[in-house]
Amino acid sequence: MGALRAVFGLLLMAGVVCFAIYAASGQLVWRRRGLLILRWTIGGAFAFFAVLIVSDLVNLR
Repeated sequence: MGALRAVFGLLLMAGVVCFAIYAASGQLVWRRRGLLILRWTIGGAFAFFAVLIVSDLVNLR
């Protein structure tokens, strides 16, 4: 569980770094990369929590 938190944290930090580079340079490629990283990170987090919720629901029976 801790490893997944670290991965999500590092991905979010990578997205922030991409947005900072975009703000400093003005190159649209960095904004696109930041949005792509952020999109996949949020999607992965939703999938992770969905698995946790489903596993808890199955264990309640």
